[in-house]
Amino acid sequence: MTITKEQVLQALGNVEEPDLKKDLVTLNMIQDIHIDGNNVSFSVILTTPACPLKAMIENACRNAILHFVSKEAVININMTSRVTTQKNTGVPGVKNIIAVASGKGGVGKSTVSVNLALALAKTGAKVGMIDADIYGPSIPIMFGLEGARPMATQENGKTRIEPIEKYGIKLLSIGFFTDPNQPVPWRGPMVSTAVKQLFNDADWGELDYLVVDLPPGTGDIHITVTQSFPVTGAVIVTTPQNVALADAKKGVGMFMMPAINVPILGVVENMSYFTPAELPENKYYIFGKGGGRKFAEILGVPFLGEIPLIKGISDSGDAGKPTVLEEDGPMTAAFVEMAQRVAQQVAISNAKALSAENVANN
Repeated sequence: MTITKEQVLQALGNVEEPDLKKDLVTLNMIQDIHIDGNNVSFSVILTTPACPLKAMIENACRNAILHFVSKEAVININMTSRVTTQKNTGVPGVKNIIAVASGKGGVGKSTVSVNLALALAKTGAKVGMIDADIYGPSIPIMFGLEGARPMATQENGKTRIEPIEKYGIKLLSIGFFTDPNQPVPWRGPMVSTAVKQLFNDADWGELDYLVVDLPPGTGDIHITVTQSFPVTGAVIVTTPQNVALADAKKGVGMFMMPAINVPILGVVENMSYFTPAELPENKYYIFGKGGGRKFAEILGVPFLGEIPLIKGISDSGDAGKPTVLEEDGPMTAAFVEMAQRVAQQVAISNAKALSAENVANN
């Protein structure tokens, strides 16, 4: 039996992308089909290198060829990716802007932001990060970059800032430009101008994701970012207690306001449970249990995961080497799984936006 390209495409037309609810052929996710006798090779173009369903999709493709084409087929599948985008982010080269927010301080938002960015980069994505917390920047400490200063160049009479690169991601923070021992007593207009400069005056290059660590609350910086740049979606960080959830609800409400209208990618529950180092299998829910998950269910948004309360997470941030850089362990696994879900929701959000745009244009 001679295997044809048409047979392969017809077989793969039975494989559905679980999130986008369409088959891989319709979504143009199958490329580079080569056939040599019983040898069949092709590429599957995923919507993100952080896709948590990669293995499942690969197995489904393999089974489709064996079932619909030939049981004798020798199959080689190249699982690759091309990160999607839905619109011009306003920052040249940047495909998606992900805002990380919390209703109140002290919930570990910056820790989640940093480890999210690094976990996305760990999968092979091109990632940048902006520390938009003007009054309390933490990126310099968490990346071991205290005292670092970005390079600046002149291009056509305009200053261009070179983000500092470390651990494979590009970084900018107001903390790189100010004295860490002095407060930043700026009024709203000055803060808004500074934040815009971190986006507009930097040479970010080509990025799949630009993660923005917003300050706590719902103030000038949030409005500046969301109204100046088309944000792909927001990640809400909370802890299990009712007081944190109440403030997180206000943060969600801000993003849902008609004047802002930023999709909620999901909720992350930080400090979900305490696990002592000497008893790694034990979980103690000292702040309550399941608050973040219930909160996500009430809002009708995805629950992105539970991050444990482990001393090593804060220690690694203080040491300038965030915990997700470790090769294994429960902390790394928790952040990587969260990052995969965030990337998954970005792809879903982009697909919905493009679908709605196509309907509006037809």
